[in-house]
Amino acid sequence: REVTEKLEEVLMIWIKQIRQVLVESEQMRREADDIGPSAELEHWKSRMSSFNSLLDEIKSSRVKKIVSILQAARSKTLKQWKELDGNVTIAANEAKDNVRYLYTLDKFFGPLTKASPVTMMEHVPSLMNAVCMIYCTSPYYNTSERMTSLLLKITNQMINTCKTYLCEG
Repeated sequence: REVTEKLEEVLMIWIKQIRQVLVESEQMRREADDIGPSAELEHWKSRMSSFNSLLDEIKSSRVKKIVSILQAARSKTLKQWKELDGNVTIAANEAKDNVRYLYTLDKFFGPLTKASPVTMMEHVPSLMNAVCMIYCTSPYYNTSERMTSLLLKITNQMINTCKTYLCEG
């Protein structure tokens, strides 16, 4: 009984910490007004790394032992734990999926950054087709908020590239 109570306390601390990570991951990101689309890919890569690390920890033998002991003791804290475990898995899958889709745009980021306005415009139709493909096929990235944010970053990069071109030319 005493061991079960101590393990439940440990599990509740983990639950609180994981909830905090999940809440923070859902908060609005504060970004510079002129940030480009490669920042979007970096954000999701970072998020994927964080959630994969968290998943690795949740699936570690140490955590599994504690969970199995609490299962044998029929602990009520396991319901919350299983729900959080599922939420972390969803967040990790979302980040992984978003990274996979955003990588398809990576080949366009160079021309958006370094090309002249004329050369850059040659890449825009292919870029927009790729963005459309993401919108149509991604199970996570196809929200108006995410698409608006991505298109805004693409537009920012195009504007910054044109400004640089005008100032240097």
